[in-house]
Amino acid sequence: MEARAIQRYARQSSRKMRLVVDLIRGKNVNEAFAILKFNKKFAAKQIEKTLKSAVANAEQAALKANANLDVDDLLVTKAIINMGTPLKRFTSAAQGRGVPIKKRTSHVEIHVGTKEST
Repeated sequence: MEARAIQRYARQSSRKMRLVVDLIRGKNVNEAFAILKFNKKFAAKQIEKTLKSAVANAEQAALKANANLDVDDLLVTKAIINMGTPLKRFTSAAQGRGVPIKKRTSHVEIHVGTKEST
């Protein structure tokens, strides 16, 4: 059984989020939740929400298919962070100019599955 969850336009740069997602890739779901819970980065909260959604999607898919699923057997099979479209803002600068600021966003995609499905 495999399921996925996608969070789009998370308000943090993809470079910072990749540091956290590298810690959980390939790990057991319970171990991944423990790593994210005790990680002090802001990205950990965003990734934890997406991982929780992926686990819930796997449960719903198993229920729909009338299959047997143990949540403790799930693994983070694939975790990708892609760059989203940046929010373009301007701030004032010297001599009446405006200087652009890019507030970067990212897309989080997490796949969970059992060992048999990988």
